[in-house]
Amino acid sequence: MIQREIGDDRVCLLTFDRPESGANIFDAATMSELSEHVDAIERDNSVRGLIITSAKRSIFIAGADLKTLLKQAQTGELRDFIAKGQRVFNRIAGLKIPSVAAVHGACAGGGYEITLACDWRVASDDPATRIGLPETTLGLIPAWGGSTRLPRLIGEDNAAEVILKGKLYSASEALKIGLVDEVASREQLLDAARRLIGKGKRPAAKVSPAKGNIPVPSDPKSAQARALGVITTATANPVDESLKLELDAIADLGKTESTQNLIRNFFLAEKYKKGSKQFEKVAHAAIIGAGVMGAGIAQWLSSRGVTVILRDVNRELLDRGLASIEKTYADAVKRGLMTEEKAKQGRARIVASTAPMELRDVQFVIEAASEKIDIKKEIFRELSMQAGSKTIIATNTSALPVSELAHCTVSPDRVIGLHFFNPVSRMKLVEVVVAQGTSDDTKEHALAFVRQIGKLPVVVRDSPGFLVNRVLFPYLLDAAELFENGVEAEKIDNGLVKWGMPMGPLRLIDEIGIDVTVDIATTLEKAYGRRDRAPEILRSMRESKLLGRKSGSGFYKYEGREQFPNESLNQWRRNGSTKHDIDLANRLMFLMINEAARCIEEKVVDSPEDADYGMILGTGFAPHRGGPLRFAEHFGLEKIVEEMNRLAQSDEKFVPCDILKKHACEGTKFYES
Repeated sequence: MIQREIGDDRVCLLTFDRPESGANIFDAATMSELSEHVDAIERDNSVRGLIITSAKRSIFIAGADLKTLLKQAQTGELRDFIAKGQRVFNRIAGLKIPSVAAVHGACAGGGYEITLACDWRVASDDPATRIGLPETTLGLIPAWGGSTRLPRLIGEDNAAEVILKGKLYSASEALKIGLVDEVASREQLLDAARRLIGKGKRPAAKVSPAKGNIPVPSDPKSAQARALGVITTATANPVDESLKLELDAIADLGKTESTQNLIRNFFLAEKYKKGSKQFEKVAHAAIIGAGVMGAGIAQWLSSRGVTVILRDVNRELLDRGLASIEKTYADAVKRGLMTEEKAKQGRARIVASTAPMELRDVQFVIEAASEKIDIKKEIFRELSMQAGSKTIIATNTSALPVSELAHCTVSPDRVIGLHFFNPVSRMKLVEVVVAQGTSDDTKEHALAFVRQIGKLPVVVRDSPGFLVNRVLFPYLLDAAELFENGVEAEKIDNGLVKWGMPMGPLRLIDEIGIDVTVDIATTLEKAYGRRDRAPEILRSMRESKLLGRKSGSGFYKYEGREQFPNESLNQWRRNGSTKHDIDLANRLMFLMINEAARCIEEKVVDSPEDADYGMILGTGFAPHRGGPLRFAEHFGLEKIVEEMNRLAQSDEKFVPCDILKKHACEGTKFYES
């Protein structure tokens, strides 16, 4: 896995090159092999320098093998594996000869920590080179010396910024922060490394202590808080003592449910990125409807190399859509997500028109008109006549029946749902909705297309609300009902944010729009009854044009970036806060769990992973809780059913579904392990 060669200049080159793999990773075997190479270097007095590099095309070292880590976290062997890595890296740091890491490609986690054990670091200016310590995003901390050595290199404040955010940096960004000492072209990388060997051992630097500007994480048990504890004492403690703190922290974190969930989520992301069938890349697509979603999808496709016809009969709406696309591109350039040149190329791929255009050469047509079934049916009848014989026609509906739209076409086998989420430029999930007549080939082609454009697909069966809206809405509507019954908006929202949701349910309704929320609830209520009934207060708000953020006023009043509770809603609320003898977050979660379980029961999705990962991606469901069904198992299915039965005595929507009761009764689970 590692080749060692000593040149005429007596510089030892260690090249990581894992056989039959595109990536280098650290597992127990690699670490043992590295230890043997260090033995040989320590014995050979003629060696005057060490360069560590990689033979891979786009990866230096991608860190520790996460499969190994997850297994060890569950069996309690994690501490030994991390301790071994610390010992080997310490020996590299302690070599009497100068050492340099020559980095090309992804250099993350343990991959960057081995470079910190070297005296100097040089990185290639290639776009594939990304450098950082993302461990905290997986519920872990850098524990092969990262939390100890980085503060000594760039100061405590800067180290905290790098480690707590878990971001990966380009070579030029890494140079600015001090993560590397030099940047060179890939061709010049080893020459630059040899020049750095000539500088000798790195002199001890005077380290700046923390200025106290680092925001302290709210959860003292979180990976961020544990990492910060090591970072802010790293420069005061001897290295050995600091490394012991790293070791204790990662061993503790590895045992937690939240860390194991975050690592599982990483593997799920990898799973959903991979497809089994290969298709020719989609080069041309058409979007029908230039509203918020249509414009968002057009912008995203064009930024991913697809030429797009954007069509809308309403000239004003089309102009507004183009302005919105322009703004998204401008924001992306401003935030450094793309160059001005790339944005210019993306904009040029969009052709806008109010007149019908030739669609025979278009591989995908995505209808994104307003959520009115009659309007969509009319569009589908037209598209059926205009599209080519192999064109796939998709709808971006969030709740309407795809099968009904397919019946309006001459080829229902080529109709599918592609439900993108708002804002399209930020939300990774696309629900791929399989209608009754959708062919397997259409489904596989749609999955490949979604992956091609850098989104993550989850396959769902065509049923009202599909997965995400179906699971989300009982939760949102009950929150609105609690508010109507006297519970304060901030109490509800703060409780759920504290629980781990990215924003509270009432804030989320404001973001979705009160009118859209009532429309989706009406569709869902027809299918599922009482649990999806919009409370009266939402209808009153809609009639009064209090539509949420877009109107400047909903559950909250919005002024610039500020928001305040909306006192004018008191006219529709019942007096006195309702007393609940159950945690608010649990009450709302039980409704989500019940609906996610029904989606398994009714085969809306194929697996509990689909339900859980779909909710994490589509709603930001607290990732460290692993999704509604993982959380339910951790909480205890028997306990949930017991508490739901108690709530159901006064409110029928809490009656647990059959599969929940069955698991609770038989002591079985959604997940095998």
